This record gives sequence, structure tokens and C-alpha cells, in this order.
Amino acid sequence: MSISKEIHNHPKINGLENFLESIETYLQEFVAPFAFEIDQSPDALKKALQGLIEHSLLSVRIPQSWGGLGLKPETFYLLQQLLSQYSGALAFLQLQHQGAVNAIIKSENEALKQQYLPKIVEDNLLCGLGFSQLRRQGKPMIRATPIQGGYEIMGNIPWITGFNLFDVFILGASLPDGQEIRGIVPFTPSSQIKFSEPMKLGSMQSTNTVTATLENYFLPAENVVSLDKVRAIHDNDKKVVLYPSFLVLGCAKAGLDIVKQVAETKQLDFIQEAYNHLHEEWQICQRKILEAITINERSFEDDLELRVWSINLAQRCSKAAVTVSSGAANYYNHPAQRVYKEALVFSVFAQTTDIMKASLEQLMYN
Repeated sequence: MSISKEIHNHPKINGLENFLESIETYLQEFVAPFAFEIDQSPDALKKALQGLIEHSLLSVRIPQSWGGLGLKPETFYLLQQLLSQYSGALAFLQLQHQGAVNAIIKSENEALKQQYLPKIVEDNLLCGLGFSQLRRQGKPMIRATPIQGGYEIMGNIPWITGFNLFDVFILGASLPDGQEIRGIVPFTPSSQIKFSEPMKLGSMQSTNTVTATLENYFLPAENVVSLDKVRAIHDNDKKVVLYPSFLVLGCAKAGLDIVKQVAETKQLDFIQEAYNHLHEEWQICQRKILEAITINERSFEDDLELRVWSINLAQRCSKAAVTVSSGAANYYNHPAQRVYKEALVFSVFAQTTDIMKASLEQLMYN
């Protein structure tokens, strides 16, 4: 059953079936058969990313007044779920771009928006993110010192996805007073910016995740995306804790799809029973999350509970996919192994100490 049919009764989603079904058809035909190659090969991932560009899916968050699709949030998040269902690497990479675009859209720097939003829509400029280090406690890893005309940037970025795939990235740095600054930086090596070789990752190797070292890098004031208060990233993490659940739900659905295929092949009642049980829970979890995002005044605790539920569900669905695939799941290119590893990635994606604590408590007591 397609995602659009599964959510057709949701009042906020009516009228979106054609859009979602057309995207799902594309993903089934041109992404799903190459999911392993997309996970491993930057060239295959780049080709898949180009397919999203050709469908205008990398400018979906940009308002129509700027030439984007201007999708409503519910549609955008269901799109993320679809992408994750068919390729975790593609979903993860494009979400980095979507996050950067959203930061530009929300920027109070109108000149910067005038410069970059048309490039994203018309020239297919691709953007990454480099500010997860702002979540870390202790001495700042990236420091920004105000100087004439901008800021001098020094330090190390431990994690940037999209080297040789993205054109620019949004850097996050700490000012001397603790405020957080974000600015657009070219994703190309120079005498002031040096990038490592892509990390050897257990999953999504193709995303070309690197570290970076900046020394006396000059960030012009006109490239500043935002200037935020101390610990702003932690406050924002609480506001958006629920939204990555759609990526996690997509991963869970990928595991369920494998279980369903095996159930149809092996004709064993207990496999079908396991699928029915997990799929019913998946539907309930998705419905509750869809309902939650329509509520303006939600509690952080409720959002966190739903996020952790989705993580736990993805872990169980991916384990079920491995279990029913038997020994074949040991092959490095087996879909169950890829989905199992993707569940690992999405379990710790944008992880905060609150998510870690809640996830561990669920593992201990459930």
C-alpha cells in the first residue's frame, strides 16, 4: 500500500495523493533498484540527487514567490518519509540541503536571500550544514571573532556531509560572548579551509562526510545567515525534536516492506503475523505524529515520546527484516543489512542528550 493511500483519511493531507503518488512512482522506478549503489557510491548518489533536482524537490521549502514549490509542512515531511523509505542516503543528504535552505529562508539578511534563493531555484545551488558542533559542551570548537567587515573564523568542524556534492555550507561558530553565528561558506578547499578525506562510515558512505579545519577564515558580514543568543541551538532542538521522526518512519517502512516481500515468498503464517503486528503499530505511530504536527501548542515531553517511539519502531522493523531474510542478510549488499544500518544512523541523527536518555530508558524498561 502506498503512503498516500495509508494517510488519505487524515484531514490535513487530502488533495496531496497525486503529488505523493507521482514521487513514489519515480522513487520505485529510479531509486529503489539502485539503493545499494546509492548508499555506497557518491556518483550514484549524485545521479539520484540530480533526479530530485529535475523534479524540483530540492526547492520544495522555498516560497512560490521566490520560485520554489512552497510545500506545506505536512507535505514536506511526508516527502521526507517517502525518500527515507527508498534510500536512506538520498534522504539524509537532501535533508542537509533542505535544512540549509530553511535557514536561509528564515534569515533576516534580505540581501543574502536575494543572492542565494534564486541560485538555489534557478542554478541548482546545493547547500550543506556545518554547525552540529554548537551542540557540544565545553570549549567551542569553532570561534568567530568580530573584525572590520565581518568575522575571523578559527577551529575545527567535526562533521559536514556532502563534500564534492554540495557547493556551499552553513557554518556555525561561537562568538566571544557565547552568541551563535551562522554564515555561508564555500564547500571548496582553500588556504583558509582544509577538508579531510571522506569518513569511513558503516552506512551512507556515499554522502562524503568530512571534517574541516578553518584558520583565519574571513566570513564577510553579508554572508551571515543569523546571529542567535547563547545556546540557541539547544532551544531549537527542543522545538523541532519531533520532525526527524518522518525520516525514521520511512526507515521503519523500508524494513516492513522487506518483511512483507518475504512473507509473500515463504508463505509462513508467523511472518505474516509479525508483519501485520508491526505494520499496525507503524500506522498508529504515523497517525499520532501527523496529528501532533498540526497542534501549535505541544509539549516537548510529548514530542520526545513520539520521536523515541519512532526510533524504537525503526530498530525493531529493521531487525525483523534481517530476521526473516535469514542468512542472506549477511551479504553486504542485501537490502535488509542496508536498512538495518540506516536505522542505526537515523537513531542517532540530530541526537540530543534528552533523546539519548529517553532512548536508553525505553531499551531498559520495554
